[in-house]
Amino acid sequence: MKIRKMQRDEYPLLENFLYEAIFIPNGVEPPPKSIIYRPELQVYISEFGTSKHDIAFVADLDGKIVGAVWVRIMNDYGHIDDNTPSFVISLYKEYRRKGIGTALMEEMLTTLKARGYEQASLSVQKENYAAKMYKRLGFQIIEETEEEYLMLKKLSE
Repeated sequence: MKIRKMQRDEYPLLENFLYEAIFIPNGVEPPPKSIIYRPELQVYISEFGTSKHDIAFVADLDGKIVGAVWVRIMNDYGHIDDNTPSFVISLYKEYRRKGIGTALMEEMLTTLKARGYEQASLSVQKENYAAKMYKRLGFQIIEETEEEYLMLKKLSE
């Protein structure tokens, strides 16, 4: 498996990965795929690649893209300020819990630091097992609701 920059002609795959990024707790019926067309979710993918802050990497396993991580500065659930990129990461179910997500996150964090960003943020449901990975990678909880954490990582650390 290799982590590589997502190519412009692969950006339409972000729709699939956005849907896969929706956390579905055990016993809960997944929403219809059309949910990704809601304005609060379109902010993650609409016109991706048109801003210098839009960066995406994919996990490529023998020519098959099995995961993606992307950031942009947007007014999303993980929004901190207009200088802090927010993360989205997603893997197809059968490729989760194999270290691929960690590799994608590390590649993006290295890239963001190299490009001079001071910090990065994300929002994650408390029940989502990925919250542990984010903590291992140095993200800290800066805000908490009943269901979610708002997490921040200082890139100078």
